[in-house]
Amino acid sequence: MNNDFLTDFLASTLRLSVPLAYAAMGGLFSERSGVLNIGLEGMLLTGAFTSAAATFYSGNVVVGICAALIAGGFVGLVHAFLCVTLRVNQLVSGLAINLVAGGLTSFLGRLIFSGSTQRLPLVPAIKIPILANIPIIGILFEQDILVYLLFLIIALTTYFLFYTNPGLNLRAVGEYPSSADTAGISVTLVRYVAVVTGGCLVGCGGAYLALVQINYFTEGMSAGKGFIAIASLIFGRWHPIGSALACLLFGATEALQLRMQALGVNIPYQFLTMLPYAVAMIALIGGMGKSTPPAALGVPYERNSVGKNI
Repeated sequence: MNNDFLTDFLASTLRLSVPLAYAAMGGLFSERSGVLNIGLEGMLLTGAFTSAAATFYSGNVVVGICAALIAGGFVGLVHAFLCVTLRVNQLVSGLAINLVAGGLTSFLGRLIFSGSTQRLPLVPAIKIPILANIPIIGILFEQDILVYLLFLIIALTTYFLFYTNPGLNLRAVGEYPSSADTAGISVTLVRYVAVVTGGCLVGCGGAYLALVQINYFTEGMSAGKGFIAIASLIFGRWHPIGSALACLLFGATEALQLRMQALGVNIPYQFLTMLPYAVAMIALIGGMGKSTPPAALGVPYERNSVGKNI
């Protein structure tokens, strides 16, 4: 196994892991506050479409990324309004977002891109001197701004959640909302901010998917990545670093199956295609008993209600 193979495999793993990690970080903020977010798939798709459309018309990738952040935040706001204010079943709200996003982006994609070539500009790579020359891992330091931003987000999220008072408040709302409310923390405000912030991050993952990984928009291009991100959250025990490492595992699995197909390995391609999802299921089954979700996850908070809140 030569260095070129390892370098290419590492680059593919990273490229395939980035949208998963953005979605997982977005889901982490939402679920740590106690709001279940099954709508990561729809948010990814919304971010991908919005970034592609904005970049297509403006010719500027920065405009596309900003549009994806806004669109993802808006979908997060809708989810927060349904779950926090209207107290709709959080699972149903997330599934509805997935269905609406799938149908709406498909319709608008045909309307905007049909009959025209999607010539989206590339997000330029930023090479870090000296570090980029390190054998094998040097490829980590020849990435675009979205990858470097993701590294920073993972570090800042870890620090925010476990070493700051606002992070403690967010976790308290996700674990014991009634106690947090008694302590003067606005459960509604914290959950709104967390879900909207999460939506922005997932939208950014969609932008990476459309502008970097594939470089055009196509119907259903999220292809289950939102659900794999949820599996990463569970497998990573709702911790930023653990979830990011789980995303790397699933990204490596997908990179491996693509590499095996390219090498013409005598295995049915259907088996190779299902490999990432099979690994996700095995990881969930293996880690389910060891992963403890936030105590109030999926539980609507009603002030002064009896027996409904933790």
